Amino acid sequence: MNNEIRSISNKMHERGLSSDKQEFGSFYLLRFLGAKINFEPNQCIVSLESVPPMFNPQGTLHGGIITTIMDISMGHLIKNEQSAGTTLELKVNFMSAIKHEKIKCVGSFLKKGRTISTLDSKLFREDGKLAAYATSTWKIL
Repeated sequence: MNNEIRSISNKMHERGLSSDKQEFGSFYLLRFLGAKINFEPNQCIVSLESVPPMFNPQGTLHGGIITTIMDISMGHLIKNEQSAGTTLELKVNFMSAIKHEKIKCVGSFLKKGRTISTLDSKLFREDGKLAAYATSTWKIL
């Protein structure tokens, strides 16, 4: 591991441990990733900077991190608009590689249900290009 990656990784870990809060909008993984949550009508926007410790061996943002960010955007939207929920099913299409850049993920409803809701999430690169698209089914708790 080179010094740059080690330094960034240490900062990520310290940021994650900066609080004991484990609640919507502020939990370890959000802090670790440096993600920010914002809400607009019927949307949850997650923004962050992709950095080398998040990359796969090919030097692009790891698909598991992309999927996690998309799940967070939909889960926070469910909580904000309905109630806490849990992912029943999640499908992700990866469309474009993400390098070291600022990214934005927008979660929105396809259908709000009383007990089951369907959402989608779009992840955009800094240049505005769609990098990933997800659909998901959620159980309202």
